[in-house]
Amino acid sequence: MRLGYLGPAGTFSEEAARTTAQAAQAELVGLPTVRDTILAVHDGEVDRAIVPIENSVEGPIAITLDTLADDGNDVAIVGEVVLAVSQHLLAASALELGAVERVLSHPQAISQCARYLRDNLPAAVVEPTASTAEAAQIVTGQDAPWAALGTLRAADLYGATVLAEAVEDEPGNATRFVWLARRADAQAPADFAPAKTSLAFWGLGDDSPGWLVRCLSEFAFRGVNLTKIESRPLRGRLGHYRFFLDCRGAATDASVAQAVAGLRKHCEQVRILGTYPAAGPPD
Repeated sequence: MRLGYLGPAGTFSEEAARTTAQAAQAELVGLPTVRDTILAVHDGEVDRAIVPIENSVEGPIAITLDTLADDGNDVAIVGEVVLAVSQHLLAASALELGAVERVLSHPQAISQCARYLRDNLPAAVVEPTASTAEAAQIVTGQDAPWAALGTLRAADLYGATVLAEAVEDEPGNATRFVWLARRADAQAPADFAPAKTSLAFWGLGDDSPGWLVRCLSEFAFRGVNLTKIESRPLRGRLGHYRFFLDCRGAATDASVAQAVAGLRKHCEQVRILGTYPAAGPPD
């Protein structure tokens, strides 16, 4: 089995991928971006993949939601894992914090450590990279007073010195990752409990008064508990939005199935992104 993740080795995505029992026997495949990771499942280049979808500090991972809704018709969410996330300041060698000229990392990591960077490295230029592990690779591959935000595993893999540990702004920082598979390979909902279902919906009167209330009431009237709802701009249609929600229960449960059927009466598009086992607390 080939398991895809946002690479290279040493990212939080790789750490999340290694939480599955299948990882020990699987080939782990690092991919350049989250979008590439999702499309690798869509195109059959990997059997499963794991991508971040939500962070407790920074909220939804926009590229994951947009790609699943726009380009991932043949991809389904088949599982989730919640991972405690701690960011560390890494460099090629020991440095005083005041000597650091540039800090590299994934935009999510930078946001999660924004206050720390302002307070401790105010003069450093902050530069985004495709992943935390890529940042560690860059920093350790050149002779300059640069630092990266990343994992302790990345420090070990690339020979980095840890300048400071646990520099995230909020204690309890956690990221929710979702496992993806081609829809044809998804488990039947009867195979697990408790279950969660993820949906995307949009269109048909979304700018009229009470439209969103009517959509959500389909779940409320049937006693279906929503665990998350958020919106993203609908590409090319300023002022219109695509909504994403998670709810308790499998898509085949009578109450959820009836709610989704009712939702379709209000919308141009309703997509079930997946039905899967609900995760426990962060690992």
